[in-house]
Amino acid sequence: MNGSVVLLHLAGAVALLLWSTRMVRTGVERAYGDRLRRRLREQMHNPFLSVLFGLMLAVALQSSTAVTLLVGSFVGSGIVNGIAGLMAVRGGELGSALVVKILSYDLTLLVPICLVVGTTIFMSTERRDWRQAGRIIVGIGLLILSLEMTGQATEPLRNSELLPVIVEYLDGDPITAYLLAALMTWLFHSSIAAVILLTSFAARGLIQPDLAIVMVLGVNLGSSVIAPILTRNAPPQDRIVPLGNLLMRGAGSLVMLIAFETFHPPIGFLGSDSVAQIVNMHILFNFLIMLVGIPLSNLVLRITRQLVKNSTPQPEGPTFTEKYSALEPSALDSPKQALANVTREVVSVCDTIEIMLRGIIELYENPDPARIKEIEALDDRVDHMHAEIKLYLTRLATRNLSDFEAQRMQELLGACVKLEQVGDIIARNMLALVQKKKARNIKFTEAGWKELTHFHAIVLANAHMAFNVIVSRDGETARQLVQEKDRLRDMEKQLNLQHFARLREGTKRSIESSTIHLDTIHDLKQIDSLLASLAYPILEEQGMLRGSRLRAPTAEKSREEPAR
Repeated sequence: MNGSVVLLHLAGAVALLLWSTRMVRTGVERAYGDRLRRRLREQMHNPFLSVLFGLMLAVALQSSTAVTLLVGSFVGSGIVNGIAGLMAVRGGELGSALVVKILSYDLTLLVPICLVVGTTIFMSTERRDWRQAGRIIVGIGLLILSLEMTGQATEPLRNSELLPVIVEYLDGDPITAYLLAALMTWLFHSSIAAVILLTSFAARGLIQPDLAIVMVLGVNLGSSVIAPILTRNAPPQDRIVPLGNLLMRGAGSLVMLIAFETFHPPIGFLGSDSVAQIVNMHILFNFLIMLVGIPLSNLVLRITRQLVKNSTPQPEGPTFTEKYSALEPSALDSPKQALANVTREVVSVCDTIEIMLRGIIELYENPDPARIKEIEALDDRVDHMHAEIKLYLTRLATRNLSDFEAQRMQELLGACVKLEQVGDIIARNMLALVQKKKARNIKFTEAGWKELTHFHAIVLANAHMAFNVIVSRDGETARQLVQEKDRLRDMEKQLNLQHFARLREGTKRSIESSTIHLDTIHDLKQIDSLLASLAYPILEEQGMLRGSRLRAPTAEKSREEPAR
């Protein structure tokens, strides 16, 4: 087998590894993402619990970068403090290393089992949670299969004449090996994939353990760079945790490299074979960084905040009220381009509504005045964009439009109206409930708060589907959105019954919080109904919507009608 074919097989194996890892992560995010975020918010007030939950989240998502980005957004929004955020990321890095340890065992028997079970679950139901569970199981099967493919692809490299020359050069130049591993990890956007590739090489004797240890340290540097690059254009507060992780993990890997090359410690204690030594070194490094990070977190946080402050240019111009608009007057003579511009602007409204909807539930626990003003300002933004879109579409309506263009214009106008109404519910109704709860010092019961946050998480997930429907006009997603609306209506009835049961028991906190609890559920249900209505034009166009939801009269009642 020539070198090109070997590299092609290796590239395919790595591609499958990256794809399957992403498949597992997206499946977990879609099925359990909002639940995990809610749990993470609850646990991260304790730095030590943050480590544990960050570890568990990284194992579930198969990505420490995903944990870093998620925690960074929580710290940026003020949900949790910076210390807890940094510790959660430390747990996430350790959890990602433990995933590699799990995958280093022989799991080949699980491949057919996962593929059969996952496919069966996915194909046999329309329930979203079950389908995502099937997706996760199939992703795990493909992940294990990719490990086999990686091993098979690297086998012919034993006879390569070029590889020993490269390895010999890297043996004599640890800095290059370290940076090469960092670059490889950044390109993969996955430390799991990078370490697994190193274990495949080491298992076949293609690289020596000492060189592999150096490259593992480079992998950790490359992994710590990913999140800061992805958040380079994010708000300053969101960049604190990713940059702090880079200072801890990146600087730690460099210190460890210098120590390793200076003292050349024996590595036999890491394991009896090269694969075990690589994996255990990866775990040990992240464990040590976690331990060192506990006393240094305050210092790292102060340095990071100063770095972010120094690197953030001070605003010289206007605020968001003069933000860039996609509604270009010059495009009105081209209806197709004008409608594309309106779609972009409506998507911007969707993004603003998501920020409001995601943030409002936190205000029930922590009614920060600055955050309340932010929600009010965002509602003003939505009102402003809504008015501009209506004016733009009014001008577009005077042009010669095709039937489809006229229909699309009505869809976008209707979507904008519904989104503006959602913003009003959040800013006027729900913020008023937040203020009332604060003024009266009302506390929800544990069961009541759990119900509210769970209900809110479902509405938020449905909002994501609604926003996608606006752009994609996908009939299947639209149908699922309406089905979720019906399911949420049944859930609302059940939650109300549970709440009334607590009232009958005479629970004091249930009595005090009753009005706010029921009104919040009602407002969230109203938001969900408005968002679900965005699917109706698509369903009607595709013949998937009944003309009336009223049940036809029975024959007996029809016969009685004339006698009345």
